[in-house]
Amino acid sequence: MASQDSSNPSHATFDLFVQAQSCQDVKLHFAELCRQLEINSKDFRNFYNKLKEKLNYWKAKTLWTKLDKRASHADYQQGKACKNNKCLVLGAGPCGLRTAIELALLGAQVVLLEKRESFSRNNVLHLWPYTIYDLRGLGAKKFYGKFCSGALDHVSIRQLQLILLKASLLLGVEVHTGVEFEGLVDPSGENGWMAKLQPRTHPAASFQFDVFVSAGGGRFVPDGFKHKELRGQLAIGITANFINRNTAAEAQVAEISGVARIYNQKFFQDLLSQTGIDLENIVYYKDDTHYFVMTAKKKSLLKKGVIKQDFSNAEQLLAAANTDEEALNQYAYDAASFSTGGKLPDLQFALNPNGKPDVAMFDFTCMYRAENASMVREKRGKKLLMSLVGDCLVEPFWPLGTGIARGFFAVFDTAWMVRSWGLGVPHLKVLAERESIYQLLSQTTPENTSKNYAAYCINPKTRYCRINLSSIQPHQYCVNLVRVCVCVYADSVSGFEELLKWCQKHTRGYEMVDVKDFTQSWRSGLALCALIHHFRPKLIDMSSLDESDMIHNIQLAFSILEKELGIPPVMSPSDLANSDHIDKLSLVLYITQIRNAFSLPSSVHILHPELNPTPAATPPPASEPESRGAALMANSEECYFCHLRVYVLERISAEGKFFHRSCFTCHRCGITLRLGGYTYDQTTGEGHEHGRPPREFHLIHCLINLFSAQKHGLSLIPGLFK
Repeated sequence: MASQDSSNPSHATFDLFVQAQSCQDVKLHFAELCRQLEINSKDFRNFYNKLKEKLNYWKAKTLWTKLDKRASHADYQQGKACKNNKCLVLGAGPCGLRTAIELALLGAQVVLLEKRESFSRNNVLHLWPYTIYDLRGLGAKKFYGKFCSGALDHVSIRQLQLILLKASLLLGVEVHTGVEFEGLVDPSGENGWMAKLQPRTHPAASFQFDVFVSAGGGRFVPDGFKHKELRGQLAIGITANFINRNTAAEAQVAEISGVARIYNQKFFQDLLSQTGIDLENIVYYKDDTHYFVMTAKKKSLLKKGVIKQDFSNAEQLLAAANTDEEALNQYAYDAASFSTGGKLPDLQFALNPNGKPDVAMFDFTCMYRAENASMVREKRGKKLLMSLVGDCLVEPFWPLGTGIARGFFAVFDTAWMVRSWGLGVPHLKVLAERESIYQLLSQTTPENTSKNYAAYCINPKTRYCRINLSSIQPHQYCVNLVRVCVCVYADSVSGFEELLKWCQKHTRGYEMVDVKDFTQSWRSGLALCALIHHFRPKLIDMSSLDESDMIHNIQLAFSILEKELGIPPVMSPSDLANSDHIDKLSLVLYITQIRNAFSLPSSVHILHPELNPTPAATPPPASEPESRGAALMANSEECYFCHLRVYVLERISAEGKFFHRSCFTCHRCGITLRLGGYTYDQTTGEGHEHGRPPREFHLIHCLINLFSAQKHGLSLIPGLFK
């Protein structure tokens, strides 16, 4: 019940705000509270302090105490770390809202956009201990009295969104619902980066920002980011939500934190014999709804008529046209009733936003993971830091309950990156550190992260037990920009044209050199040599070069550029000379680095970051082939396993090391590994197989053991990541 203190209506409004159970009501009561207190909610820099000052209400003071404790952490520098930054956050899911809170605490102006008008996701999330601790520190118990009471370690997505929405608004985040993001608007004139929105006339369309965080969900990835698919053998998940009337009879029904076939075969055999339902596992949580999630066997679904026709393709198999909704509902109903011993009276489906029973069937073995977590775009001198959080960064494997836990880790990591950005750290260093942290995300578990939850903050060192923030160096990350990171010229035609004109200007007059594009004009290697000769004529003798000896010319240019300017090649000489489809963006990046290096004052001596500036002893003379090969290998990365040179276009990076894609295989079974789908096992000492490094990389499924599975209540799915 709201307070009836008629002498101060803002107290009653505050109570209504705290107790609100819908997104619309939260926003409505918040707006009314601001009106009554005569506070401008868009005055983000002073809003929270003015609210505390004007709302002198004992029920609010316990909340202020919690928020003040969080805001007082040294990382936020009293809300001044990002005081000059403006941030746009896309998506009001738990991770989007949690990100907005951290950015607001850092002092940034934060605008959050959400396409939906309401929060309607009933599914229940498993919470790791640190997540519970974190949410309690934001007033979760104040906003939702039943939050993780007793031994409960879960909460519905809807309730979690409401908790975080309320905290966001109190901290000055500007939240807009019913707004669709259609893309970024490039800077023009005096305007910086903006968003293209629907409706076009929405006030947020004029908001200019220098930080963009996407929490738009698993299938939404902004331009410039790439996703990798992690697919295993088919595993079909079913979720179902039933109305919770909160009766005494319902309260007495025990939850099921995880029943797996391998640990309770009789239960599943009885389920099959009595109902025809064949499951691998089942989980039951009580929250706003009675929530069930289970893994069903395809044969059982076909036999029960849930799936109409068998297909080898998972998308066809589980397509709406191939699913009988009534049979699916009955399947979920029977499984729920049997697993609770029929003790839940009058089971009735909760409804989804479309007004239909809240039952869903999906293939959870197809998951996506972004290749990189961050990037920087620059146009007209205006930089934009972009980052991913939530499911559009890493889709969770739901039986492990990792979604919101790793999601919040990524939120804190992103906030730490934005903090560095706001403090003026060079953007390559900011990005390199973020990607170093991202390498660890998919391997985090409650067991291998810090247990000192009270010390958790946005600084990664307080959360990850063993972390090397420099496992990826800025110069290494610079090379990786080829594919995914900083769009230097790839964003615009004008950028390409500007670079092309620069190349043409400085190669004009050289025989057999005619630069017309960023592909075929460079195959002979003479254009690269001409650029070197133009700026450093003593380094190369153009008269000695033969147009037909393409590999030699390219190799010579690569060697000089790496040795003298610290610019490693992005591909092998043979790839550039013989490829019919030269990677344009790769070459653009390479030439951009050349232009930037030659644009430095002549007094600046450029060294590769790994070179020692102290002159080395003169090596003994070597034969021509040996000298050429040695020059190419000097100061460059080599494959961790085969020790041969690995070029950017054929390499991947993990744990701060580089590999040929073909070499990045499981140490035990030989299967090619995928980023995010392996675990890194660092052992020491002797006794490892000859030629085998003591540090091993394994597929996740190679290392899951019965103890781990039993602890999480899981059934093992053979070949999950094959």
